[in-house]
Amino acid sequence: MQIKYSLTEEDYLNFNLFHMKNSKTANKALKVQRYLIPIVYMVVAYVFARVLDGSYILSFSIFGIMGILWIIFYPKYHYNFVLRQVRKMITEGNNEGLLGEHLMTISEEGVHDANPQGETKVSWSGIQDLKEDEHYLYLYNSAVSAYILPKREVHDLAELRTTLNSKIK
Repeated sequence: MQIKYSLTEEDYLNFNLFHMKNSKTANKALKVQRYLIPIVYMVVAYVFARVLDGSYILSFSIFGIMGILWIIFYPKYHYNFVLRQVRKMITEGNNEGLLGEHLMTISEEGVHDANPQGETKVSWSGIQDLKEDEHYLYLYNSAVSAYILPKREVHDLAELRTTLNSKIK
């Protein structure tokens, strides 16, 4: 089976966002960052109230509101920050083989992906996982990288899913 597809910067950004949202390690780091800062805010509120002989209620109210706003808005900021960093990394180097036209061949031996700059080949034992979202199929060849297949480019999605599920262990 052959699939001709084109990867855009948006496709690559969407993969990174998908990976961040589905990674146990990334989710753990997000939770720590999301909830640790409001705890620090409460400690700072206590210190301010003690040092300045101020009102505990006023100090905890101000820093409490800041902590609640942090908890609510931090995930959106975090994911936007990740996307900005990935976008910068894409533009700073030569990524011609990553983006652009690809021809993926799925055979009994494995996956062969060719583009104008080169080609990669991986056996089925090298494909660790198949994940998907609404717009993409991801063939993970390591814990942090995957072949990104835009569903918009796949003519028979059901057949492709069946083939991939039968090959990936």
